[in-house]
Amino acid sequence: MNRKTLVLPAVIGLLAPVLVACGGSDSGGDGGDAIVVGTTDRFIASGKVPAPFDPAYAYDAGSWNVLRQTVQTLMAMPRSGSGEPVPEAAESCIFSDSGSERYACTLRKDLKFADGRAITAADVKYSIDRVLKIKSDSASYGLLSSIDTIETQGDREVIFHLKSPDATFPYKLATPTAGIVNPDDYAKHSLRNGFEVNGSGPYTMKSEVENNAVVKTVFTKNPNYQGQLKPKNDKVELRSFADADAMGKALEKGDIDMMTRTMSPEQIEKYSTNPPKNVNLVEMPGMEIRYLGFNTTAPSVKSKAVRQAMAQIVDRGEIAASVYGATAEPLFSLVPAGITGHQNSFFNKYGDPDKTAAAATLNRANITTPVKLTLHYTTDHYGPATKKEFEVLRKQLNASGLFDVAIKGDAWDTYRDAQLKGKYDVYGLGWFPDFPDADNFLAPFLDKDNFLNAPYANSTIRGQLLPAERREADRLTASKSLQQIQNIVADDVPVLPLWQGKQYVASRDDITGVEWALSSSSILQLWELGRGVSG
Repeated sequence: MNRKTLVLPAVIGLLAPVLVACGGSDSGGDGGDAIVVGTTDRFIASGKVPAPFDPAYAYDAGSWNVLRQTVQTLMAMPRSGSGEPVPEAAESCIFSDSGSERYACTLRKDLKFADGRAITAADVKYSIDRVLKIKSDSASYGLLSSIDTIETQGDREVIFHLKSPDATFPYKLATPTAGIVNPDDYAKHSLRNGFEVNGSGPYTMKSEVENNAVVKTVFTKNPNYQGQLKPKNDKVELRSFADADAMGKALEKGDIDMMTRTMSPEQIEKYSTNPPKNVNLVEMPGMEIRYLGFNTTAPSVKSKAVRQAMAQIVDRGEIAASVYGATAEPLFSLVPAGITGHQNSFFNKYGDPDKTAAAATLNRANITTPVKLTLHYTTDHYGPATKKEFEVLRKQLNASGLFDVAIKGDAWDTYRDAQLKGKYDVYGLGWFPDFPDADNFLAPFLDKDNFLNAPYANSTIRGQLLPAERREADRLTASKSLQQIQNIVADDVPVLPLWQGKQYVASRDDITGVEWALSSSSILQLWELGRGVSG
């Protein structure tokens, strides 16, 4: 597939509902039975994943979406998921200097935790200091690593002094990692194991657990909540399913009202062309990306030439078309199309898939072929199509004659722990942005204390380019540094971007607000859902 010209719509902030059955028009409202939402996200507590819902540990889309319903942050993303953050627990926040190094927030008056205890500036300081002190192995604390010190003035003023300029800091304060927790419930130096969550968000929650795994979580409207959200329901139940097929059957039977991540490509095709009675499908723009990561110290992929050869062989167009259909687009950078600063660095360097060029790359580096590799993937975290995706990758690489590839899948609770410990030479992961800025598609993979716990370190990226782009409040001005980073990544290939996805939600037609259920940043907004009138 010739991808020399990539033209994608400007997705940020746009919503494209695809209603395939007659939907309700009522605006919904409070009261009535709980709205039941299905998910294939699995929440398991174990020695490897001890605290799935602790803001100091949680760092995956599923756990964050639980926390966003229950734990308040100073700032929050707008309803669309794009644009600049808005005050949430804060009444106002502002850079109070010209260099983006001092960020001051004033809390809302009479802010309370759900149990009625008053929230003070000291609680905010405690919560964020706690994340930085615990430094959990999920590496989520890296989001807040630009903080030098936190100062409080009275009960309502919090001032963040940063180590260096960071124009993206307000976005970081909108992530669950910066969630405000009650010191009575969360120890200063240790994680809160298990599934209990106490906060000041729009809902309180209670989880039903079997065999150390959450079966369902009930969110109940928090009467003490003060913030900019306006919940349109009193209660929502989030129910976990083993797979997309089971979740789809529950929706069609009416056992659940809506299903969210992760639907299978086959379900999306079915609901688009031949929907079940009383079921709607909504398509939304998304910023999800998928990629291969490399342990660049592992003998099999230590040579940059091996990683470059893989980049020259992989056919992203075939992966997108044969596995995901219309739900995915080939991706030629860690920064997805639609984000300011994006450029197709991998295509610019490698062009269309080229086995001859890959062979020459390996030959110049004196690499003996075929190169033996195992590609690892998670069986239960990103949906049922992941295995097929890796089968296509294996076929492409082996067909070149330059590689001898095997694939292996593991459950997420085992997989993520093994990946962080460097047990996989090559592994597949997805990324749902912490916030919609190019920095957040680069720094979590390339900076110190990165999300991958990756050994790859580039001094130009860390010492010059990331600090330079963070100094620029105008993100267009930051693009020069951001694009230089993308070019270095395309040359060194510490990660190999594969595709960018859309988002889909299916619901019964008496559920309102579905078009806002997922923002473009993949934030699950359960407060937007109501129960209306079935068509």
